[in-house]
Amino acid sequence: MTAVEWLVKELGEYLPTSIKDVQSMIEEAKEMEQTNTDNKVIHFAEWLTKKHTLALIILYEHFEEEHYGDK
Repeated sequence: MTAVEWLVKELGEYLPTSIKDVQSMIEEAKEMEQTNTDNKVIHFAEWLTKKHTLALIILYEHFEEEHYGDK
């Protein structure tokens, strides 16, 4: 369930309700959406690391040279 789907469900169950309650639900939906985004980034990084280890090592070496010079 996405955060928006959750919010629609919650609003449907509680309307009419106070504006304070609605604001609280909106904030919770935003937090859920951020968590979903964070999880996608973590899963992408895990996938990338498993599939493209050699490319990541080469890119890291270029990064190190560019930002820290020769060691």
